[in-house]
Amino acid sequence: MIKLLIVDDSALMRRQLNAIFQAEGDFEIRLARNGSEAVEENLSFEPDVVTLDINMPEMDGLTALSLLMTQRPVPVVMVSSLTEKGALATFEALNLGAVDYVPKPDGTISLSITEIEKQIINKVRAAAKAQLRTARTLGARLRSSKAAAGAGIGAKSRDTQPPLIRRSAAHADSVVLIGVSTGGPRTLEDILPALPGDFPWPVLVAQHMPPSFTRPFAERMNGLCPLEVSEVSRPTTIEPGNIYIGRGGADLILARRTGRLTAIIRPENPEFLWHPSVELLGRSALEHCDPAHVIAVMLTGMGHDGADAFAELHKRGARTIAESAETAVVFGMPSELIDRGGANLVMNAERIAGQLQIWVSR
Repeated sequence: MIKLLIVDDSALMRRQLNAIFQAEGDFEIRLARNGSEAVEENLSFEPDVVTLDINMPEMDGLTALSLLMTQRPVPVVMVSSLTEKGALATFEALNLGAVDYVPKPDGTISLSITEIEKQIINKVRAAAKAQLRTARTLGARLRSSKAAAGAGIGAKSRDTQPPLIRRSAAHADSVVLIGVSTGGPRTLEDILPALPGDFPWPVLVAQHMPPSFTRPFAERMNGLCPLEVSEVSRPTTIEPGNIYIGRGGADLILARRTGRLTAIIRPENPEFLWHPSVELLGRSALEHCDPAHVIAVMLTGMGHDGADAFAELHKRGARTIAESAETAVVFGMPSELIDRGGANLVMNAERIAGQLQIWVSR
């Protein structure tokens, strides 16, 4: 049995979530109405996983989460609204140690929760088995990444421009692809800020996220990274010194416009389960890039999105990295790539930025 604690101030939401998991047959469930009750139940009930609302009276979800992680760390799935404010609060929760999040339909206690019922079940089950990463300060993560990369890092100064990176024939069609899902925002904070401002290859990131989350996430990362970080919301010619985050609710692919590699956003392809689709990004690289000029990185996440395309890239000469089980919050996507024989290297997240610098400098 999986011991689940459901925390929400809405009686309707508690009842709906309770019914969903009772129907699964292998959950032992307790309910809490606010953060204070959640902290008490975490110590007395000792759940295997918690669903935690963010906006609650008496004690909000972020305050409760910080106490849960201090007193008895437990995998937590946040339940957040689909708004920019909800996105920012969710990123803070992930930084405090939450494993994943589930967006409320319409940003409210909607009766349409059945629309995301399967997603909730899958995420809670994955979280119950996830590797828990307790909260660390960003500064500590950056220092760890700096030591691993062996290079200076730091966010862009307010009064200085990022270094000009000249496009050369050697780098014109080179690209780093990153596929990531559950646990991704925090893992990307271990990697992207460690890339120096003169990193010569563009980086494209397919992170599974809702539409309203990717722009705030890109803005957050832009404040942490020496490289320029932006959300791709229209056709964009990719340039060195830039990190491109695929817009949520769409798919990110590579194409050629006037002979140059261009990041394109297309409506979600219903043939694929996860979006932005890592598989479609990888397939587009197979079509438009020389694999010898591609590096593909598979990070934490459940499922197998991108494993086939990245394995084929590897087979054709691309260099590939799979995040190790030691640091992956959920070792699904990296494991699938490894099982297909598609990984040149398997390594902890904090070592990846350093390896990328080694490869692109050759």
